[in-house]
Amino acid sequence: MAAGVWLHEMSVPTRHYIADIGQSGRTGMDALAARLRRLGDEAVVVDLRSPMAAAASDLLRYGARHDGGYWNTTGAARLVLVGELAPLMRADGCRMFAHGCVGGGNDQRRFARYGAQAAPELAVIEPWTDPRALERFPDRKAMLAAVVERGLPLDPGSGAERSTDANLAGVSHESAELEDLETPVSRLDPRWSAWPGQGPAEPETVTVGFRDGRVADVDGSGPDPVAWMTRANAIGARHGVWLRDVVERRIIGTVCRGVYEAPGLEVLGPAWTRILQASLDAPGRELYDRLAAVLGAAMYEARWLEPAAQAARAAIDRLVGDVGGSVTLSVRRGVVQVERTEVTGRVEQQTRFGSGGNRWSEVAAVRT
Repeated sequence: MAAGVWLHEMSVPTRHYIADIGQSGRTGMDALAARLRRLGDEAVVVDLRSPMAAAASDLLRYGARHDGGYWNTTGAARLVLVGELAPLMRADGCRMFAHGCVGGGNDQRRFARYGAQAAPELAVIEPWTDPRALERFPDRKAMLAAVVERGLPLDPGSGAERSTDANLAGVSHESAELEDLETPVSRLDPRWSAWPGQGPAEPETVTVGFRDGRVADVDGSGPDPVAWMTRANAIGARHGVWLRDVVERRIIGTVCRGVYEAPGLEVLGPAWTRILQASLDAPGRELYDRLAAVLGAAMYEARWLEPAAQAARAAIDRLVGDVGGSVTLSVRRGVVQVERTEVTGRVEQQTRFGSGGNRWSEVAAVRT
């Protein structure tokens, strides 16, 4: 929002696209749009929850994790924002797009790469690489003061000392305190979730259905990715299944601590892993893991649209395109345990003890 304030002060005609990617309730976004209009700028709220949920489905299908096994939710959001908003900007006659990402950071590179691929005709404005913007806003306190002065509502969890970047798939947490490796993660204030010890004492049973290599249902949600992602998020958040505290390798070659909150994907991950274990033979699973590592790096580095990532996705599609079944989980206080599995698969299952260990059965459905 500080970037928008600076553009307004520079008398740059600005149209704000406020994307609903599941980060918070719609009321706050509508209030922000209304306030921007009262200040003289154009503003529109765009519902991108469906493409964001589709991106979350891709993260799971392709195992797109980064250092420490955390889900690439922030990188996926950048792909969705550029891919979905660029056509609207072109249709509205925009000639450039601006973002408020830190100069020299991961997101600056992501927006630049996806912008060049998805909308090369739109010039990219990066305010925090402009000396005039840096002079006007030398730090986050100055940014916060300007935003508050204009009555612009803040995103939950964000301020001068801390910030969160959220979407339907998860949340990243940032602060100078958290970047210090000596700071215990317990100093974090989760945006959505409970800590494991705060969860219910009794476990919750959750059944996840898969069809054609994708989630088809989470406890009666139906196949709509927005519905099953929302249901999985609620379950994981309630039971304290959400946290990844990692030291990650960044695009610019440095390392930095990152703290991530992805309750839905952290619940669904073990179910998908069990489906893969029961459906792929040894060479297939080895190839899947290699390709997943390629795609994890591709999503993090904003190379998802490049040929190598396209080829990796096509190969995984061949591996898991007809995989299906259901996994029943027990979720309690930060722990996800597989209880039952039914897989519609292609792998022969050895019944070692039940048949003396010398017979194999090839069946349409494998139960474990």
